[in-house]
Amino acid sequence: MDSYNSPGPTSRRRTSNLKDYFIGATPLQKRLESVRRQSSFFPSPPRRKLPQCSQLQEEIDPEKVAFLLHKQWTVYSLTPLYKFSYTNLKEYSRLLSAFIAAEKQKGLAVEVGEDFNIKVIFSTLLGVKGTQRDPEAFLVQIFSKSQSSREHREGKVLWTGWFCCVFGDSLLETASEDFTCLPLFLANGAEANTSLIGGWFQKTFDCCFSPLAISAFNLSWMAAMWTACEMDHYTATTEFFWSVPCSPQSLDISYAIHPEDAKALWDSVHKTPGEITQEEVDLFMDCLYSHFHRHFKIHLSATRLVRVSTSVASAHTDGKIKILCHKYLIGVLAYMTELAIFQIE
Repeated sequence: MDSYNSPGPTSRRRTSNLKDYFIGATPLQKRLESVRRQSSFFPSPPRRKLPQCSQLQEEIDPEKVAFLLHKQWTVYSLTPLYKFSYTNLKEYSRLLSAFIAAEKQKGLAVEVGEDFNIKVIFSTLLGVKGTQRDPEAFLVQIFSKSQSSREHREGKVLWTGWFCCVFGDSLLETASEDFTCLPLFLANGAEANTSLIGGWFQKTFDCCFSPLAISAFNLSWMAAMWTACEMDHYTATTEFFWSVPCSPQSLDISYAIHPEDAKALWDSVHKTPGEITQEEVDLFMDCLYSHFHRHFKIHLSATRLVRVSTSVASAHTDGKIKILCHKYLIGVLAYMTELAIFQIE
């Protein structure tokens, strides 16, 4: 299920047209998009706070947190939901279940299997927020239930999506009372189901989903922020992946570093307690580039960073993210929420 281990850009070009639009159909378009995102089009603040735990995180159900971790999520930005109500979650479950069943009966591309009925459950994710002002996150799950079964228990999880807003003040300040701001949407499951369910939300709540672009510039910030996190113990190496456009097939370069060595490097360039600056991010990456060039005589600055992976989380430019550490769940979602809000605005 982890597409990070799949073949390089050649195979990714066989994904949906919607994804190709945001990633770029050709190497030139990809490079132009990368430059556009890394320049004045992304007014990144010169400094950010280090990822922290939220006091509200203590309210999160441990079982639900465990369910969210170690899964690959495709991320989207989402405009505010019109007339959404948390008191109607059961009704939304019923309506979406009926909608999916009707679409399946029409013979549309709904990947739920031949011999299964569908059950949809909406539920809140208490504590997945940065401040009390942030709306409650909520989870949508599609379960399969065999027609031959006389029991009414949930079966296999076919698709999962969740909606959240973590430190979303900049968007909340501009929204009226009729709108619920949950700018970050994460999905796990068949893309056909994501498209179908997204369509239902768009028609029901007059909102709009867009694949969330994660640029090489964003990945550099993620690498620095996640490396800076204090860990009780490390569960994975720190890895970077670069893509080198060439003919007839792109070349991928991977660079694995022991997490304690990566943290030591970060500590050597980090000078602002409690914060991370753009200058520190650039210096951190430049040190990695220099070390790599010293050993392999390759200028990584001429390539494109496409993926970073740490013990905190991993992310890919094709809009995939995997959160690995419960302690920094809110910190990871805060930066993703920032990117989603910027894309909406």
